[in-house]
Amino acid sequence: MLPFFFFLLLSFSISQALPPPRGFYLNCGSPSTTKLNDINYTSDRGFINVGNTTTIKQKDLLPILSTLRYFPDKSSRKHCYNFPVARNSKYLIRTTYYYGNFDGKNSPPVFDQIIGGTKWSVVNTSEDYSKGQSSYYEIVVGVPGRTLSVCLAKNANTLSSPFISALDVQSLEDTMYNSTDLGLYKLSLIARNSFGVDGEMISYPDDKYNRLWQPFSDKKHQSVTSQSSVNPSDFWNIPPAKAFVEGFTVTKGKALELKWPPFPLPATKYYIALYFQDDRSPSPLSWRAFGASINGATFSRKLNVSTNGVMVYSGQWPLSGQTTITLTTAKGSPMGAVINAGEVFQVIPIGGATNISDVTALEDLLESIDEPPVDWSGDPCLPLANSWTGVTCSKEKITKVISLNLTNRGLAGSLPPSISNMTALKDLWLGKNNLTGPIPDLSPMTRLETLHLEDNQFNGSIPESLAQLPNLRILSIKNNKLQGTIPSALLQRKGLTIQASPENMPSTNNTGPS
Repeated sequence: MLPFFFFLLLSFSISQALPPPRGFYLNCGSPSTTKLNDINYTSDRGFINVGNTTTIKQKDLLPILSTLRYFPDKSSRKHCYNFPVARNSKYLIRTTYYYGNFDGKNSPPVFDQIIGGTKWSVVNTSEDYSKGQSSYYEIVVGVPGRTLSVCLAKNANTLSSPFISALDVQSLEDTMYNSTDLGLYKLSLIARNSFGVDGEMISYPDDKYNRLWQPFSDKKHQSVTSQSSVNPSDFWNIPPAKAFVEGFTVTKGKALELKWPPFPLPATKYYIALYFQDDRSPSPLSWRAFGASINGATFSRKLNVSTNGVMVYSGQWPLSGQTTITLTTAKGSPMGAVINAGEVFQVIPIGGATNISDVTALEDLLESIDEPPVDWSGDPCLPLANSWTGVTCSKEKITKVISLNLTNRGLAGSLPPSISNMTALKDLWLGKNNLTGPIPDLSPMTRLETLHLEDNQFNGSIPESLAQLPNLRILSIKNNKLQGTIPSALLQRKGLTIQASPENMPSTNNTGPS
């Protein structure tokens, strides 16, 4: 699993009130709204319609940790929260978990979390829970459409029910983390720290985007306190001014070596942002110059840091194992190097995309039927191991639905005309349900090979357009309320087996067994 940071149960601080941040803040499993740091965490009802809720019977818990939603259904491939968002927007997602032994098993479950169609990470809260602590994960994502889904799913190591305590969906500005193409990648948080600090973490309202900046102290380095404030809007990532209040420094002429993050990292690409400010009172002499390298590779050749502060970043920086940041004072600099804060994210490639026509067709079908499978939420195809029940998809960059099998699922309702937009579909099996209405024009589905609509309540005539399906081998429409006989164009098709009720058969035909 990826490394992550934790927060203590009572570690949030409260300061002066500001306008609430933009986004969604859910107290999962709670029937009511609770306030934390001047942010209203509302009930998660309305964002998810599956799962059970429970209360953690433990004293001195933060309100958002005292309830949770869990998902005992073993047949579901994923359990999704859905949020209405602006098209082409950017969000920070934070999932928070506190096990609290809610299931009496004394062992937190291990499971996956998914954003859209991309597997984000494995959730394993065992170590934190053994210390009486909660766990959280963060990711920065771009959203091309109007819906954002956050899902939990079982994996091979899941022995009990996945759960979640709180969920934050925080809107971000366009400038933030903009060196990474969020149409191709997502940024999963590894570490976000303010240096030289051994106290409370920084969050809202100090950070108006409700990011969590954990304190990071190191007795090997000299700490300094800034004598002036930065303007957060001067930086693309809009860090909180409080993150610059303290920092690490060295005497002039020496190098500052910082092992951070303080744990080894898997070999891959990372987004790195480092923040610096001269700690003295503003004056023409309040500056210092130094270079920055990471694991021996030049990160920034010469930084000129004043009391206004500086941010340097890389959107695709290779890291592996223990990371060492080295700041080397430049010749002629009046002071040694200084560093105040840093962020590291793992760059995660987006796991493909599902054909938009297929998504629209399945969403229309979802609206047209009663009692659909409970996991029909989020991306219909992706990740492939977590596609909707009954949906099979192709393995390609833009994945398409190739099979839909909802046989004997107890469905009622009708088929929307847009179902024909799933043009890659080879098998459509909807038999043994209680579907009504006419059979729509399926002629655009030119790859369809098998069509099972038997044992339903379909009415109207048998569409002659079915004869325009060049690859159709099996057509089963028996035991419905269809009027009239099978069109002659269908009967004349070679290699087509038709299964129909006697009243729909002409007196002479070439059909297969009914």
